[in-house]
Amino acid sequence: MKFDIYQVAAFTQERFGGNPAAVVPLNQWIDASVMQKIAAENNLSETAFFVPSGASEWEIRWFTPTVEVPLCGHATLASAAVIRSKLGHDEWPIKLQSASGPLLVDIESDAFVLDLPANKPVPTGLPDGMQVALGAPVSESFIAKDLYLVILDDEATVANLTPDFAALGPMIEHGVIASAAGDQVDFVSRFFAPSIGIDEDPVTGAAHCVLTPYWSHRLSKKNLVARQISSRVGNLKCEDLDQRVKLTGYAVFYLSGQISV
Repeated sequence: MKFDIYQVAAFTQERFGGNPAAVVPLNQWIDASVMQKIAAENNLSETAFFVPSGASEWEIRWFTPTVEVPLCGHATLASAAVIRSKLGHDEWPIKLQSASGPLLVDIESDAFVLDLPANKPVPTGLPDGMQVALGAPVSESFIAKDLYLVILDDEATVANLTPDFAALGPMIEHGVIASAAGDQVDFVSRFFAPSIGIDEDPVTGAAHCVLTPYWSHRLSKKNLVARQISSRVGNLKCEDLDQRVKLTGYAVFYLSGQISV
């Protein structure tokens, strides 16, 4: 079997910035074990697969190098970019059916606007040793389904984190978001998920489904500007819609090719 494949950097307008995702359009679903092997071979934080299911509608799934995940924002944006630029679809918004329910994607001035479910965090304690594994004092801690959110003192503390991933991985089911108020934007973050094969994800849409309601409440504003300060850096506009969030960002194509499996 041969399939087209694209690599797209999401939440950036810069070459080699943002978060690279692989995207594989399919005419019909193939076995999940094959999709997992393709994702492992790509060795990117996520590989997205989608199949058409109706007019302006697709089903979508996402795989890290080790597991399938229920939601991935940056690979959704990358998939929308492929649907627009490579498949030539020109009727927007589109709907993507997923394990997290229906996701909508629209276009505004060449940026992609993702409409995703909010994942509101609630206060929680941290597993023993997590603060040490992160390597910085935590001022507040929350849980949102399987994602931890830790609030740190300032942007510099988030930027300078050097987590012990071997220690951190067994403590978490999915991932941990480290965040602080930003110096030039409303808030900054980094995202670590060694338990699912991603030590650090460069720019994470699913994390911003947690961060948007938290910072919207804390800053008393519905529209926010965010930056994920990984080594690649990603920029997002975020809007709190209570039960949903809107994340806006750009996409840059890097690679087009064909794979044989």
